[in-house]
Amino acid sequence: MPNQALLPGYLAERFASWKALRFEPDRAWYARLAEGGQHPRAMLLSCCDSRVDAVGMFGAEPGDLFVVRNVANLVPPYRPDHQHHGTSAAIEYAVTVLKVAHVVVMGHSHCGGVAACHDMCAGLAPELDKPGSFVGRWMDILRPAYEAVADRLPEDREERLRAFERHAVLASVRNLAQFPFVADAVARGVLTLHGAWIDIGAGELHGLDLNSETWRPVV
Repeated sequence: MPNQALLPGYLAERFASWKALRFEPDRAWYARLAEGGQHPRAMLLSCCDSRVDAVGMFGAEPGDLFVVRNVANLVPPYRPDHQHHGTSAAIEYAVTVLKVAHVVVMGHSHCGGVAACHDMCAGLAPELDKPGSFVGRWMDILRPAYEAVADRLPEDREERLRAFERHAVLASVRNLAQFPFVADAVARGVLTLHGAWIDIGAGELHGLDLNSETWRPVV
C-alpha cells in the first residue's frame, strides 16, 4: 500500500489553526472539561447532512451539547433486543447518565434520507427495498409514518418532501417518548422533549408544538 497522509491535508491545517486560535487561549477550560467530565444541558439529534451545522447554528461551546447525528435524524422504536442500537444507546446515556434537561430532534429541508424513504415507500426506488441496502433498512424506521400520512401529503413533490420532513421529526419524537427511561424522566419533570426543523436555504427555524402536533416559526 503506498504511503498515505494520516489525514487529508486541509483537515490537518484546520486543526492546527483551531488549536492555535481556540484551544490555546482556553487551555484551562479544556483541561477542566477533560478532568471534570461533561455536563451538557441538552441532547441534540440531528442529521449527518454536511450542510447542517447544529453546533454552529446554536452557538454551542465545548460541553454545551451532547450531539448525535444519523441519516435523517431518526429515533428508532424502543426495541430492547440484542441488535446494535447506536442512537438508542446514546439516548440512554444522555438521559440516565448525563441527565440532560432537553432532547431536541432537529430535521432540515432537502433531506436526502427523507427523500429516499419517500421514494422507497412510493415504489420509486426499488433498490432501497433490497435486503442488503443499509439506507433502506434504516429508513424502514420511517415507513410507518409515510404510510400514515401519504394520502395527506401535497401533490407537488417538493411540498410533499418538506411536509414529510416535518412528519419524520414528529415520528422520531413519538418514538423517543416510548423509551421507558425517557417517559419516566418526562413524567418526573426533569426532561423536556422538542422537535425542530430548519430551512437551510432560508435560515428559518420552526418548532413543534407537541400538544397540538403543529409547527410554528421560532426564528
